[in-house]
Amino acid sequence: MTPQAAARPWRVIVVGGGPAGLMAAEVLSAHGVAVDVFERMPTMGRKFLMAGRGGLNITHGEAAPAFVARYRERAAIVGDWLAGFDGAAVRRWVEGFGIETFVGSSGKVFPKGMKAAPLLRAWLARLQAAGVHLHVRHRWLGWTADGRWRFSTPDGERTVTADAAVLALGGGSWARLGSDGAWCDPLAAAGVPVAPLRPANCGFELDWPAEFAARHAGAPLKAVGLRFVDAAGRTHHRSGECLVTRHGLQGPLIYALSAELRDALVAGPLAVELDLMPDRSAEALAARLAQARGPRSLPAHWQRAVGLKGIKADLVRDALPRDAWADAARVAAVLKALPLTLTATRPIDEAISTAGGVSFSGLDAHLMLGARPGVFCAGEMLDWEAPTGGYLLTACLASGRVAARGVLDWLDR
Repeated sequence: MTPQAAARPWRVIVVGGGPAGLMAAEVLSAHGVAVDVFERMPTMGRKFLMAGRGGLNITHGEAAPAFVARYRERAAIVGDWLAGFDGAAVRRWVEGFGIETFVGSSGKVFPKGMKAAPLLRAWLARLQAAGVHLHVRHRWLGWTADGRWRFSTPDGERTVTADAAVLALGGGSWARLGSDGAWCDPLAAAGVPVAPLRPANCGFELDWPAEFAARHAGAPLKAVGLRFVDAAGRTHHRSGECLVTRHGLQGPLIYALSAELRDALVAGPLAVELDLMPDRSAEALAARLAQARGPRSLPAHWQRAVGLKGIKADLVRDALPRDAWADAARVAAVLKALPLTLTATRPIDEAISTAGGVSFSGLDAHLMLGARPGVFCAGEMLDWEAPTGGYLLTACLASGRVAARGVLDWLDR
């Protein structure tokens, strides 16, 4: 670690105890600034802990150009953040706590123990050793008429003064863990442009037949492809695995296309095609299905000929009239392009993350609000989005560093 810098005569508050806020606090305290972190939940980093419950994906091993492209229309902005703290830097930072990391087969990077709790404990201990004061059960309410910061606490309302501040309040998903988007109103009232929050990395609704939903909700659909054409005529296609839910579909394949699916749904219900056997052509499937089945039942023939069984077989049966089940060409066509209609995204609180938030038009290059000089923003509350796979966490950490350095530059000036 670098030596602690000489103390500066400033007090900076960080509102939000997630990855972006804690990283801002780390950078500020390392430069001798007195820092107080205010978090509305009973403990810091609740969403961080939940996201890492099944294995903390800290970043991705993808090469820089492809990595940056994951941020879609915000690639240039987020790319600037990552120039100062990229995936390799995230790994070095984690390893600085004595926690080894490794790259999984998919390119995702994890701590060796897989869990988020050891990293969070070590991080909070480092911050407190550096003099950072952590305050929980403090919900930010806005500002007083004279510019003091208002917080609701178990002991009543509290006001705080500061020389500068970093807002890192998260998006609008998983409200029970602290990210409820309640910050939108006070910022909008202060003249800050805020784009409406929308679900990202989310599930989608469709009307399954009732019997199918009852039988298969919670079941995985493995080795499938999803294809659709958006309103501009662009074809989107990806293969992977997803999960059938009572309401529709979710899971890695769906999350990977969720931004494009969500945006296409603005125009109304969206027709998509599910390829149930992406590694085989329709012609090859039809030829196998057309073989004589002898005394075997039709389900047994499907399974023997092309491995069609279980949930995929039920999807085919629901998509075709009964008298077409023995038609090899029609069954093969449905296997390659099962028609489904998505009707809506699932509610924002179920989403892994959100799009929308503080618009970059209201921020300078250091993430300071034009409407509130000395107030900087970081993390998921900004108007950007990314797929799962470590991209979200990496950019949140990097944005916290950008905001903190912006604070230091502004105070120095």
